Amino acid sequence: MKFKKVLAASFLFLSTVVSAAEFTGAGATFPFPIYAKWAEAYKAQTGIGLNYQSIGSGGGIRQIKAKTVDFGASDMPLKQDELDKEGLMQFPAIIGGVVPVFNLDGIESGKLKLTPEIIANIHLGKITKWNDKAIAEINPGVNLPAMNITVVHRADGSGTTFIWTNFLGKANAEFAKAVGEGTAVKWPVGVGGKGNEGVAAQVQRLKGAFGYVEYAYAKRNKIPYASLKNRDGNFVSPDDSTFKAAAANADWKNAPGMYLLLTWQTGKDAWPATGASFILMHKQQADTLTGRAVLKFFDWSYKNGAQMATELEYVHMPQDVIKLVQDNWRKDLKGPDGNPIWK
Repeated sequence: MKFKKVLAASFLFLSTVVSAAEFTGAGATFPFPIYAKWAEAYKAQTGIGLNYQSIGSGGGIRQIKAKTVDFGASDMPLKQDELDKEGLMQFPAIIGGVVPVFNLDGIESGKLKLTPEIIANIHLGKITKWNDKAIAEINPGVNLPAMNITVVHRADGSGTTFIWTNFLGKANAEFAKAVGEGTAVKWPVGVGGKGNEGVAAQVQRLKGAFGYVEYAYAKRNKIPYASLKNRDGNFVSPDDSTFKAAAANADWKNAPGMYLLLTWQTGKDAWPATGASFILMHKQQADTLTGRAVLKFFDWSYKNGAQMATELEYVHMPQDVIKLVQDNWRKDLKGPDGNPIWK
């Protein structure tokens, strides 16, 4: 009998160790490069691994609602009523930007200028050639070919698409009416790619292609990107400084459920298609240890991940926002016993 009790205790200990040795997440491809970098460093330091499925924001939302992962990740934040309905809370983990990318010989990153109106008309099928008058007028001296534009968009539910369509809809009324915004929309023209990875691969493969990806994918794959005309009328290039400029006036404290969009912000240096990526967790955690493991990872990332974020051209969350997030962890996240899982 004593042996059986010891054996049972051993199995309980082992199951606790196993559950704490790995936790799972799924969703947005937008932050996948930085989550992968953080996870590698975190596991090397702690021995605890993150199994993250980069399947798109729509998939991440579905999986966390179904409770098949420990956290979901989405670049489209959920509004307070949906959070309440599903028993979820959310918090921002990282800030980055969506960029227009292209495949044209002889034109380097930043040398091609585009406006929201031109991009909207490309997506609407109204501008079909790279040497269209509207593009040529703002790009004097750039050798634009008389080549068809092959539009590449996301084929899956995507927070990157939400950021992109939200930006274009705010900047162009016709696009807002014809296409709207969301993680998945009915595109008038173009071919689809799955994930930021899929869009990046399609743009690289197809001469004359035009698409949109998170900035880290453009940099990592050496895909040329265009500069964009922002809300203040300035042409700006994407990098962490222009993403920071877009996020400079963000009022997270007064955002219900931390629902906040960073697109089409004022500021002479603001990148117009900037967005935060969010983590979704159930307020009532089925297992305290697993829920705490998720929070420990993001706590570590907040404290130790700034340099890694900068290297990949993301913007690390400001300290006042981190404090607000962790206050929400204490307030909102409970274990099976009803006690807070974060202290």
